[in-house]
Amino acid sequence: VQLQASGGGLVQAGGSLKLSCAATGSIFSINYMGWYRQAPGKQRQLVARITTGGSTNYADSVKGRFTISRDNAKNTVYLQMNSLKPEDTAVYYCNIIDFRAITYWGQGTQVTVSS
Repeated sequence: VQLQASGGGLVQAGGSLKLSCAATGSIFSINYMGWYRQAPGKQRQLVARITTGGSTNYADSVKGRFTISRDNAKNTVYLQMNSLKPEDTAVYYCNIIDFRAITYWGQGTQVTVSS
């Protein structure tokens, strides 16, 4: 299984970016799809997660600004990020957990928000 993330980049504070992550390969039925981020010197933390049925949960710091969605037919998860802040700067990793509870990680995409 491979996860290919894209959409990161440099944006000014207040701007928007949309991340995408497509899962390919021998994929067992996917349960959770999500995004994590890791800033320099900090632990990786959950940003948002979505179940097969569309239930979502978000980190408090991104609620109201970020929206996670998924296309089950394409095994793809998206993260729409609006009103970006400098503290959102991090490497963003996509993540899937299948119904066997096996976890897969993408390679990470850098998001940099300038003030």
